[in-house]
Amino acid sequence: MRQKSVKLYTDKVLESFYNMLLAGNVDNLHIPHSDVFYVRAACEAHYGRKFTLKHVEESMRLEGWTERSYSDPNYKTKETKVKSKRVR
Repeated sequence: MRQKSVKLYTDKVLESFYNMLLAGNVDNLHIPHSDVFYVRAACEAHYGRKFTLKHVEESMRLEGWTERSYSDPNYKTKETKVKSKRVR
């Protein structure tokens, strides 16, 4: 049976992470990408209200954002493909 991933959708991400670490429950742990934190801060500054990490990440995905990392060897390749499609 496949385990479900645990998503940390709380403003206390570090506290939740360490609690799960102490409990030995970090398999398939999901911590939102740093982009989500930056977008949330920008939205809160622009709209003057609070947003949850879950709301921001789900909205970003609906708008076409995909989680990419510089550690991904194909990071530049993926970015180049997207730009070349837009030019045509």
